[in-house]
Amino acid sequence: MSGAAVRRRVVVHGLVQGVWFRDSVRRRAERHGVAGWARNLPDGTVEAVLEGAAEAVDLLVEFCRLGPPDAVVTSVDVVVEPFEGLDGFVIR
Repeated sequence: MSGAAVRRRVVVHGLVQGVWFRDSVRRRAERHGVAGWARNLPDGTVEAVLEGAAEAVDLLVEFCRLGPPDAVVTSVDVVVEPFEGLDGFVIR
């Protein structure tokens, strides 16, 4: 995918832990060449950092608004951050 390299931090609210959310994001990130990480937070949300081509990152952000089949996403906070050049995608 083409486009300028961007970085987005997302925090996903709702029923998003215990439903394979982080791994679903990881698989899609790898498929679209997006680097970063995802982790569960103590308040029940999932936080992810996504870096890559703008078009690919936008696809991942849109996936976060839906989540995997068993997730119930109520809202997503998206913050634009400076690109750092991460390599690969990990679940923390």
